[in-house]
Amino acid sequence: MGEDGMSLGPLELTDGRWRVGDAARSDGHWVEFRPDGLHQHEPDSEGQLISWARIMNGIRLTWGKHPRNTNNRGLYTLRGMVATRDGGWLHMTLRDPYEDHQLRFDQHTRPYRAVDALRLEALLRQLTDEGRLELLGDPEWVGRAVTCLADGENRRITGRSLRQATAAALAAAGPGTP
Repeated sequence: MGEDGMSLGPLELTDGRWRVGDAARSDGHWVEFRPDGLHQHEPDSEGQLISWARIMNGIRLTWGKHPRNTNNRGLYTLRGMVATRDGGWLHMTLRDPYEDHQLRFDQHTRPYRAVDALRLEALLRQLTDEGRLELLGDPEWVGRAVTCLADGENRRITGRSLRQATAAALAAAGPGTP
């Protein structure tokens, strides 16, 4: 599965669980990949669970304090790092009832490479398109996919290179457990 501290942008393995955002902050927001869906952790709350079956279309990442900062999808530095430090959002469309939904996460103190954030987003979109999001609930499968995706160089990223990297990661990770 990998060792704690293994990461792909804001996705990190801690205590044997994959989480988007800084789960070490007691006052923080983060999203955990569970077998039954995405679980939003919030301070002073039990959080909320979004089942895999409710997620309709590709999950995308934006950066900033507010979910309406949709123009902040690509705030990256010339050195290929995520530029903002104000946190981030996972955006998705849900069914039953149909709604646009966002899950907030706080960023780690470590910077994120743009290539890692973009590859994570490409993986989430591909799994959604294929109807296989539940694979994210298998920590070992996610570890194999992340190992493959995290090896990428931080260079010019194209849609084609993201599709190729995601296809290679899906093949390397295998079919997952039912």
